[in-house]
Amino acid sequence: MDMKQPFENVVAQHGATVLRVCRAVLGPNEADDAWSEAFLAAMKAYPDLPETANVEAWLVTIAHRKAIDVVRAAKRNPLPVDEVPEVPARLGEPETEDADLWIAVRRLPTKQRRAVAYRYVAGLPYSDIAQIVGGSVDAARRAAADGIRTLRRTYPGAIVEGES
Repeated sequence: MDMKQPFENVVAQHGATVLRVCRAVLGPNEADDAWSEAFLAAMKAYPDLPETANVEAWLVTIAHRKAIDVVRAAKRNPLPVDEVPEVPARLGEPETEDADLWIAVRRLPTKQRRAVAYRYVAGLPYSDIAQIVGGSVDAARRAAADGIRTLRRTYPGAIVEGES
């Protein structure tokens, strides 16, 4: 007896989290494509996913890998342009509500930025973060703590709930 929920429910339940993770890794301009690619890949693999699997962590892992693919592809295929493209609308993006904070987050070293994003934006446990970024649970916890400490030092308004 199959107890898994329909895939469209999975998308509705976890779509926002996956998009936030893609935005944290790539920025707002590249995130939508990575989000789409992540859910296309997930849709193909979903029938084989065990019922006991942590669906959110599984989706975040896929999104992380798709985001890395986008970064790698951008490095391989630079496209020169004659004119600067039109700036996309920023309506509804978290970066517009507190631009200074997002600038401070982008300045963090990559591992710290990802650990902070996965922990405090996606709400993942450190064990899942360790699997996504590679390394131990302690290393993931340390990277997130170092990232938060740096944010508190460089952006005084950065207060994260549950941390002291």
